[in-house]
Amino acid sequence: MSSLLSLQGVHTHIGAYHILHGVDLEVPAGELTMLLGRNGAGKTTTLRTIMGLWPASKGRIDFDGRAIGGAGVKASTPDIACSGIAYVPESMGIFADLTVRENLLLAARGARSIEQIDTQRLDWLFTMFPAIKKFWLYPAGKLSGGQKQMLAIARALVEPRRLLLIDEPSKGLAPAMVRNMVAALRELKATQTTVLLVEQNFMVARELGDGVAVMDNGSVVHAGRMAELAQDDEMQQRLLGLSLASHQ
Repeated sequence: MSSLLSLQGVHTHIGAYHILHGVDLEVPAGELTMLLGRNGAGKTTTLRTIMGLWPASKGRIDFDGRAIGGAGVKASTPDIACSGIAYVPESMGIFADLTVRENLLLAARGARSIEQIDTQRLDWLFTMFPAIKKFWLYPAGKLSGGQKQMLAIARALVEPRRLLLIDEPSKGLAPAMVRNMVAALRELKATQTTVLLVEQNFMVARELGDGVAVMDNGSVVHAGRMAELAQDDEMQQRLLGLSLASHQ
């Protein structure tokens, strides 16, 4: 399949620290690609570099055939977002003092009022994330951790996006909320939305991933199909230091 997002030899420095060491990554259009690796491997830095929050010092990042990052490329984070990429950080980044409704409205750049947001799209979000509708007028800060994560993803999808970057959506959630999150992301997959998902929960990775890239020490050390990795205990041990079977 053709790649919607492509990273070629991407390096990222943060101050005196050299974090990414020549990352090569392909994200096929219409698929959910898992980005796995041990803590500190460079996964979050990769997402932030794609968004231009930390500029790549070397290499190239292409989105739909156009350079959006890399040496000599000046695309800003707002420009990258406007090209059709949404980012859900690990911190979720919701506005705690605003209501759920107000959080979604802020993310809808083309709307000045909630009435200007496409009704069918809101109904679609309510179907995927029922808590969003239930707590529509609640301050977002009073939601549970799982509900906040649902809001963060719904906010990224309130307008059509071509690519969604999500950083560890199941982190810190109770098992029941993880199941709800997986169900919602499965619904999202059915829409052919292209997703790059960082995850530490390997059951989530196995259930959702089409493709997979594994990072170690700031570079991609393996890329392939998630189903193949899920069936190969030796490869899991070698690349990740543990087995998916131990998370059943």
